[in-house]
Amino acid sequence: MKQHQQSNSQLTEVIYTPESRLRKPIKLAQQMWRDLLGSRELAWRLLVRDISAQYRQSFFGIAWAFLPPMIMALGFTLANDAKVINIQATDLPYPAYVMFSTALWQTFVEALNSPIQAVMVAKPMLARVNFPREALILAKLGEVFFNFAIKLILIAAFFLWFQIPVNWTVIIAPVALIHLVLLGTFLGILLAPLGILYQDVSRGLTLITSFWLFLTPVVYPVPKQGVFSFLVQLNPVTPLLVTTRELATTGVISDPYRFWVVSAISIFGLIITWVVFRLAMPFVVERVSS
Repeated sequence: MKQHQQSNSQLTEVIYTPESRLRKPIKLAQQMWRDLLGSRELAWRLLVRDISAQYRQSFFGIAWAFLPPMIMALGFTLANDAKVINIQATDLPYPAYVMFSTALWQTFVEALNSPIQAVMVAKPMLARVNFPREALILAKLGEVFFNFAIKLILIAAFFLWFQIPVNWTVIIAPVALIHLVLLGTFLGILLAPLGILYQDVSRGLTLITSFWLFLTPVVYPVPKQGVFSFLVQLNPVTPLLVTTRELATTGVISDPYRFWVVSAISIFGLIITWVVFRLAMPFVVERVSS
């Protein structure tokens, strides 16, 4: 099967054969790198289009980036003050702790859902137009970081209001944040081909992330003992989210070993799922369009 792909005002021929591309890993890696670089312009256009549509078609517009963490912080602060829930002492004033943690959690969930949403929205285009699929993922990643940049305004306002001191390690906190986003992207790309075929994937993720939230130290500090403590520490999001929060505030990393282990798994997992994504998408698109 032959298709023509337009890139940089030139037509390049793409030929699909029954032979597995894994038999030529170097050639596959070179093609993946070329497509990643070649998808930047398209990714930028998709990013601008999606962000414009996201806030133009919403009455509250950019306020949706502020409302969820603010409502979460308000609700749990009132519950904690009324002794409805019993939360241990936190390193930050509790409202700021919940708001900051919620913003980080939402960023992870957005990174997790973005690849699935991208391929679902682009499903009609995938069957008709041949273009680097990486553009869809890059555009959604840009949207994730754009949304966090908006939340960062609220975070800064809370830090000023509660007069929270900021350690110099805040300048390397974005590194931990990127690792958190990479974990979500890795899992999202892994599920993206299935997300095109079955709507159960996106619906199931809503249920899973709702339960996942309670196993993540967003509204409580990391517990020290018990079965629940084991589950929270087993959660791969925990060391990435906690380290990001610690680098931005106290500057003391409580669990560097688990942070680097999960970070390494996220990076290598992302590379592997990228290969799987490229190999699976032609078959998935063919099945969807048939």
